Amino acid sequence: MHQQEPFDIEIGNMVYSVFPEEKDTYTIFKDGQEYIQIVKDTETSWLKLNPETGLPMFGMDEEVNLLGAEIQKIVGI
Repeated sequence: MHQQEPFDIEIGNMVYSVFPEEKDTYTIFKDGQEYIQIVKDTETSWLKLNPETGLPMFGMDEEVNLLGAEIQKIVGI
């Protein structure tokens, strides 16, 4: 599989740097610091990964879903 290049997305006045990891998993940087890791769950739902275990944390997170929607627009997944 071809490794995708990192890219930036802007939501409101915040710029996030997105680093693709394994399939449908992305590390998000905010203000130059590692912020969160997210993974695609369904077509419209994304999950934040627990920073200590790497396991999905279930529950609605509007920011995570907004980031995921923008990632989908860019990478076409």
